[in-house]
Amino acid sequence: MFTHDPTRPDDASLAALRADLAGLAIATDREGPWRSGAFNRLAEHGLLAGFIAPEDGGTGATEPALLEALTAVASACLTTALVLTQWASACRLLATGPADLRDGLLPRLARGEETATVGIAQLTTSRRHIGSPALRAVGRGTSWWLEGTCPWVTGADSSDSIVTGAVAADGTPRFFIIPTSAAGLTISAPMPMLALSGSRTSSVAFDGVEPRAEIVSSSAAPARAGGLATSALAIGSTRASIALIAHEAAARPALEPVATSFRHEADALAARLGWLAGEEIPDPAARDALRTAANSLVVRAAQAALTATKGAGFIAGHPAERGIRESMLFLVWSCPQQVASAVICELAHLDATA
Repeated sequence: MFTHDPTRPDDASLAALRADLAGLAIATDREGPWRSGAFNRLAEHGLLAGFIAPEDGGTGATEPALLEALTAVASACLTTALVLTQWASACRLLATGPADLRDGLLPRLARGEETATVGIAQLTTSRRHIGSPALRAVGRGTSWWLEGTCPWVTGADSSDSIVTGAVAADGTPRFFIIPTSAAGLTISAPMPMLALSGSRTSSVAFDGVEPRAEIVSSSAAPARAGGLATSALAIGSTRASIALIAHEAAARPALEPVATSFRHEADALAARLGWLAGEEIPDPAARDALRTAANSLVVRAAQAALTATKGAGFIAGHPAERGIRESMLFLVWSCPQQVASAVICELAHLDATA
């Protein structure tokens, strides 16, 4: 996909990938992208390799190109796109680790021969009622042992390894890679969620688990792209809704201006996304403003698609019905407080800046 130009994905390859993922979307929604074959398609099309540097066995695509590809994946299958973001986060943390760990894992991850996911939500989810971190790193001699819980881990039961973060006794977050087969690690059954249950997100408990390796300290943790991936997925999901409206417009021309208006808005946000992705450190205020606008757009577009498809879209399994549920993800997933407040104020017709 990025063989000839790492600055942008090849249009024909991207279209072929979208078609493959769309054809598997129903099975992916039910079984997850690992079992449906969707994740294998990402590897076959070269997208996984794009997230990994050439020196680590990948092709090293640029950040704008990767976000463009993520947007395209989300337009075909949001479940696959969500899983891909978690895999990519794991790879980016692994890329900061020691050479022997990188050499042993990253080329295999780039080829899709091994799977990994990330579980770091607990680093921002404190257990104030008992005054301790959700996941603790306990030093014993020269080794670390993990105790506690990762509350949200996408695809834990479908991955070979989990990259996670735990808090040491001195309050420092430390990052580790743990095989999902490790002794003392218990993966709960995947949560039945409003949408995207195919991501097989579950809670993982650690009872004296010894990591395979420590990866990186918090001072060296990667900060690429901030929260831009969530906006990329929202834009992609919006485009799926626009496609439904455009399909209905073929029989009802009055809907064409609606599809066009949403398309222009999505294109404008995609341009802002590309510009921010090109910055070495995206401006936090601009990033959050983009996320707020993308959240609003994805929800409105999904509602418009449902309205356009009438009663047919209200039947379980219809793309419009699924789009409505999936659009709700962006109200809760990795949503900074200022973004959440802006969304709530918009829903209540209040001025968030007042």
